[in-house]
Amino acid sequence: MNLFTVFADRVKAALAGLGLEIADADLARVVVEPPRDAAHGDLATNAAMVLAKPLGMKPRELAEKIAAALSGDPDVAGVEIAGPGFINLRLVPSVWIGLLGTLLADPAGFGRSALGGGRKVNVEYVSANPTGPMHVGHCRGAVVGDALASLLVAAGYDVTREYYINDAGGQIDVLAHSAFMRYREALGEAIGAMPEGLYPGDYLVPVGERLAAEHGDALLSMPDAGWMPIVKDVTIAMMMEMIRSDLALLGVKHDVFFSERSLHDRRDGNASEIDRMLDELRARDLVYEGSLPPPKGQVPEDWEDREQTLFRASAFGDEIDRALMKSDGSYTYFAADVAYFRSKYLRGFEQMIFILGADHGGYVKRLEAVGKAISGGSAKVIVRLCQLVKLYRNGEPFKMSKRAGDFVTLRDVVDEVGRDAVRFMMLMRKNDAPLDFDFVKVKEQSKDNPVFYVQYAYARVQSVLRQAREQVPAIADLDPATAPLDKLTDESELSLVKRLAEFPRIVDAAAEAHEPHRIAFYVHDLAADFHTHWNRGKERPNLRFVNPDDPESTRARLALVRAVAFVLASGLAILGVDAPDEMR
Repeated sequence: MNLFTVFADRVKAALAGLGLEIADADLARVVVEPPRDAAHGDLATNAAMVLAKPLGMKPRELAEKIAAALSGDPDVAGVEIAGPGFINLRLVPSVWIGLLGTLLADPAGFGRSALGGGRKVNVEYVSANPTGPMHVGHCRGAVVGDALASLLVAAGYDVTREYYINDAGGQIDVLAHSAFMRYREALGEAIGAMPEGLYPGDYLVPVGERLAAEHGDALLSMPDAGWMPIVKDVTIAMMMEMIRSDLALLGVKHDVFFSERSLHDRRDGNASEIDRMLDELRARDLVYEGSLPPPKGQVPEDWEDREQTLFRASAFGDEIDRALMKSDGSYTYFAADVAYFRSKYLRGFEQMIFILGADHGGYVKRLEAVGKAISGGSAKVIVRLCQLVKLYRNGEPFKMSKRAGDFVTLRDVVDEVGRDAVRFMMLMRKNDAPLDFDFVKVKEQSKDNPVFYVQYAYARVQSVLRQAREQVPAIADLDPATAPLDKLTDESELSLVKRLAEFPRIVDAAAEAHEPHRIAFYVHDLAADFHTHWNRGKERPNLRFVNPDDPESTRARLALVRAVAFVLASGLAILGVDAPDEMR
């Protein structure tokens, strides 16, 4: 139950009752949300502010009419007009008690909505080149993408998590040459330092060993064209096995691993997916033969003013048209990108979300242009960029290198601080804001460590329930939905319920904005409210959760505690973070 949506509908009903002619587009701008200052009330609406101009009225004049209409609502205890025309509502306590009852009757459904309407969404994230283990630079995008996918599922979308394997192109040739060096090493050859331009990390040593075990020295006598496909297949398979293992360590999963090489495949004389894409674009006059202007800034020495096959990207919002075919007749990387998007569109996705690193900012307009061109504007392309993560140890910049070569691996980080700490901290900043990650601080057991603070709130709830089973076993595990919730009359208890009431709204708003960090902020706020209320019980014994002399109040408070646990667990599940029963 989204209480804010319920009252937004009541505000719109009040407006309809005034007999005003309001366009649907203007009415869609009306929102009901918590006021910035809780002292101003329980709910606030901008209705008068956004509708006054199109209605030709003064905001305060319209606000007074709306307030008069809402004052007759039996769930409204008071209506106030603030400033130039904001409307603040105070609700009767029974509204909050009723909402708590709804939550307890269906805790799994609280925070779940039909916002997405089952629409098919593809979330592509990580998609790192299969040239080595995952590093910390991939970590943030992996967590943001995975949490966003879970968030969209909670909001009623049909979500597919996808990984695009960049297993074609020059970097794969370099990888194969690097693996071949390790193969020679496995056969006993002293290869010395890895030649410049190849991948130096010793993670390719097992690849060389497998090649030696499977082929002996047979590959040495083959020309490059002979051993290259064999080495590529084995190396890519082993790199992807390593990447899947790294992602699993972080709790990240994908439904689809899509191979770029499959877009180039012309086996049995059939046209490739890129060929078919190009034929389609030609038929729609979306490609032409032409030349591009020189790149901005210093022009490379090898730049040529030559005619190429170009996609009309600028007609769909991109800065320039984009090359699909090189002068030698081979396809560009961008051609594969277009064919890949076409594959997603043909698979029925209505939204395609890309989680990319900040260094891919230049791809945003071209991806949006591809989406508009391929789908005719029917599919929506959303790109979210993740800024860099800076590593620290106790405030000092931190670097380390193990078997990866010259970077910090994702496994290094997870092994040291744990999956939950990594995931939660990666979501404690908006994706496009830089993030500082301090190994010491994320392991602290203090209120200054957000993940500990939230998990400790859940563990504290479980401690309360264990205490109840010891002190009042007859009532400790009774159905919380049947508890006498009207016994919850203290303002601190109702404030906690009000915070719980925000969860469905936060889920919908976060899903619409594609911002999973909002869930991390919310569970942190809920944990803070719970810790504050728990401390009040130490100061005021009459507010303690378990009071053997007052079983009715105890049942009501245990129900409230369980509601907090349900919502904390739901929020943490979206983030992919565990809710532990105990903290040691």
